[in-house]
Amino acid sequence: MIYIVYGIHVVICLFLILVVLLQQGKGADLSVFGGGSTQAAFGARGAATILHKMTVAGFVGFILTTITIGFMQTSGSQASVMSAVEEEVTEPVPAPVTDSDVVIEEAVDSAASELAIEELATAIAEEEAAPQETPPPPDEE
Repeated sequence: MIYIVYGIHVVICLFLILVVLLQQGKGADLSVFGGGSTQAAFGARGAATILHKMTVAGFVGFILTTITIGFMQTSGSQASVMSAVEEEVTEPVPAPVTDSDVVIEEAVDSAASELAIEELATAIAEEEAAPQETPPPPDEE
């Protein structure tokens, strides 16, 4: 059934294109097809009235088929477009591990170990530089 409505919709679209192209612009003496021959066939007033009525009829048909297609597409499911987005947002998605993540983690570990080594070396140097108290000489009695 929906394919029939699609077919009617396409025919109405093509009809509207042709009718709009046939219409005479404001102040224009030549139309798209045939020059002034449309004025001779329909008369100056008659052509505008008939083409105008055909355009309005085509527009009404276009709107009706568009609304019909919209209702036929959504009649099977009452879900919103945003319902799928809400489901995706509620589920946490783990970040993929890439090679750059591994390289960054190794660099952080390396920097942390170098910092620990430097702190240890600084502590040892401070101990060695600190004046050591010499023990008092043994009492000689």
